[in-house]
Amino acid sequence: MSQIKVLMVDDEKRFRDTTKKILNGKGFETILADSGEDALAKMDQAPDVVILDIKMPGMDGHETLAKIKEINPHLPVIMLTGHGAMPSAKEALAGGAFDYLSKPCDINLLAEKIKEAHHLKDKNKLPRERSVADIMIPIAEYSTIREDKSVKEAVIRLKRSFITQMATSRLMETGHRSILVVDSNEQVKGILTIRDLMEMVMPGYLSAPKPSLADSIEYSPMFWKGMFTMGIQQMGNTSLSQVMSPSPASIDGQANLMEAAYLMLEANQRRLIVTISGKTGGIIREQELFFEMERLII
Repeated sequence: MSQIKVLMVDDEKRFRDTTKKILNGKGFETILADSGEDALAKMDQAPDVVILDIKMPGMDGHETLAKIKEINPHLPVIMLTGHGAMPSAKEALAGGAFDYLSKPCDINLLAEKIKEAHHLKDKNKLPRERSVADIMIPIAEYSTIREDKSVKEAVIRLKRSFITQMATSRLMETGHRSILVVDSNEQVKGILTIRDLMEMVMPGYLSAPKPSLADSIEYSPMFWKGMFTMGIQQMGNTSLSQVMSPSPASIDGQANLMEAAYLMLEANQRRLIVTISGKTGGIIREQELFFEMERLII
């Protein structure tokens, strides 16, 4: 694999020289420029990635970025910004920058960003990566129920989702396996899952601390007999608000699928609420991510 050619643009000589030495040691080929004007003059050396300081005398980073994009619209540019310069960094992203890092930046992080930028250099030639909203189940097609309803009513409605149906252009074969609990304004207040139902029927004494001598005692078959049926029948009229789980974490519909996967793992949740323009737009489950994995890998 050929070296990644990096154009490093910064008006601080010591920073330029030190960064070049380290990047070269990591296998990059580094071209130096001490100003925006110098960077434009060296564009004929065909860099793969540009590292561009925002605050420079003369032509600043924003103006230089605009000129670079005129020359090569697909060339990834990583901006370097001072501490607390978030508005300037966001302006750079709006201007087409690939990403930004705060100075002083971790050199290992910078190296990884360079590799990532180079890897995605030709992303415009690839199919557009789908967003969370592209693969979510619209809220109108997901099972919902009012919070003042009973567990029995929720079970009946949840059962309907197991009937094969079309959702988001995909045949749903497994059902939703959960039902969203909403208030009178259709705002999500919680969720009822099959696991919630199983926990609901468990007698409290089964999870209570046991005497040390009881740890080795196994319940006989007779102990369990009738317990499941009785537990379900007793809880049928219970209000959903008493047994539902908290509402799943939310994610913006325009978010990347990797962000959705990360949030599911971090929050230990199998589904996320999708918001669009601040309102509940749908739900994305681990199944939707799996179906997308299958689409991409086959």
